[in-house]
Amino acid sequence: MSTKTAMEEFEALLQESFEIDTPDEGSVVKGRVIAIEAGQAIIDVGYKMEGRVDLKEFANPGEAPTIAVGDEVEVYLDRVENARGEASISREKARREEAWDRLEKAYAAEERVEGAIFGRVKGGFTVDLGGAVAFLPGSQVDVRPVRDAGPLMGLKQPFQILKMDRRRGNIVVSRRAILEESRAEQRAEVIANLTEGQTVEGVVKNITEYGAFVDLGGVDGLLHVTDMAWRRVNHPSEILSIGETVKVQVVKINKDTHRISLGMKQLQADPWDTVGNKFPIGSVHQGRVTNITDYGAFVELEAGVEGLVHVSEMSWTKKNVHPGKIVSTSQEVEVMVLEIDEAKRRVSLGIKQTQRNPWEVFAETHPAGTVIEGEVKNITEFGLFIGLDGDIDGMVHLSDISWDARGEDAIQDFRKGDTVRAAVQEVDTDKERISLSIKALENDTMAEAVDGVKRGDVVTVSITAIEDGGIEVEYNGFKSFIRRSDLARDRQDQRPERFEVGDSVDARVTNIDAKTRRLGLSIKAREIAEEKEAVEQYGSSDSGASLGDILGAALKNRN
Repeated sequence: MSTKTAMEEFEALLQESFEIDTPDEGSVVKGRVIAIEAGQAIIDVGYKMEGRVDLKEFANPGEAPTIAVGDEVEVYLDRVENARGEASISREKARREEAWDRLEKAYAAEERVEGAIFGRVKGGFTVDLGGAVAFLPGSQVDVRPVRDAGPLMGLKQPFQILKMDRRRGNIVVSRRAILEESRAEQRAEVIANLTEGQTVEGVVKNITEYGAFVDLGGVDGLLHVTDMAWRRVNHPSEILSIGETVKVQVVKINKDTHRISLGMKQLQADPWDTVGNKFPIGSVHQGRVTNITDYGAFVELEAGVEGLVHVSEMSWTKKNVHPGKIVSTSQEVEVMVLEIDEAKRRVSLGIKQTQRNPWEVFAETHPAGTVIEGEVKNITEFGLFIGLDGDIDGMVHLSDISWDARGEDAIQDFRKGDTVRAAVQEVDTDKERISLSIKALENDTMAEAVDGVKRGDVVTVSITAIEDGGIEVEYNGFKSFIRRSDLARDRQDQRPERFEVGDSVDARVTNIDAKTRRLGLSIKAREIAEEKEAVEQYGSSDSGASLGDILGAALKNRN
């Protein structure tokens, strides 16, 4: 019985020895390097077990392995015995397990970890964190985009763990977070020593469309393009270059956001302080067109002083056209100062004021009655527009085209491009209008015909045509028409057929209308007037004399 008990105790002790001395597979064990051969290290992990590990597993990325016989190292035991009867071990897996334990503690404590960038992958870089490989996104490399990461490769530096998942083997780190933190501390220290209005020196680090970033010794300030010079600056690269040392003034400091606004023009004299003296209202100056808009053009009078030439002040004659068709950028132009608003830093300029008003010039050189010759520029429903000297137009109204024909009919004889002659009637310089007349160059047949004739006169006319509604007559070459109702006093005599073409008749002038070119004639009015005159001179029918007696006496006296 005692022998059996002794055997059981021996077996238990033997099993306990196996459990104590033999390490578990999948664990990290300590071993000693007993030899190095064929690029491998032979490691004794105890319990008469040896394994082989490639030397490269003892090297950090980009470095040579540092291992020697006798060194104690930790390795990962995959299997107790492989096909060759050796232990299957790995230094790399041991380092990874050790690194994950260490990194999880650092992640929980939000501590920085040390690592080295050793490779480039899609979207970023790979980082060795002492055995564990992490992903560094491209956006987390630096506070600004990095075009060349070569100088950072293999360099040991701190990183911040943003995210890690041991089960999936994912670690995401950031170098930018470390830089921003250190920059924030440095920025706070530098800002504390800066004051608004202070003049400092800095180095241009970056240039953008809207300005430049200037390094003030650990903290960047923004030098906006509008604060670089008093003159218009289209792009900061016109006056600055990267790496250039510049003297700037601290314009504003935002203590909350740690943003610094800088200025260069503030160190120069403000040209607007002397604008009123240099450019008095009414003075004429040479300027350069710097910008063209839909409503006008900006002209630089001197560095830092620009004025606006509104489109309405550009040309006397070119109306409703884009300013770009009158002037061009960088063109030298002569302008007159029209108005100055120093409070709003605005100068109103005019180009056309430097030239004489072409309507005034035309009025001086072409008084009323002057005959001009020009090309028909346009034909409208109310007249013709004739091109004149000075790039201006004059208008011939419908009523001034012909003496005899209706304006609507007379205008049909003209086409654009025709050269015509006309007389100047009137020039209105305020309204910029010139009235011309074509018919003024011809004799007015009506005026000649009725010269000296007034309303109430009796004239002798020749019958030229007989119509149902009356008769057409001619007086001194000017034709008129006597209506049927005006052919006689008595209704039975108001018959056109009782007249013959070529006969001469006397008629009383009832109306002279030069505007409508009508001469009103009436035989009836003449007869009534003669009867009235006879009654007044030779008696009244009330006195017993008959109308025939009275008229007979009047005719006898006339004969």
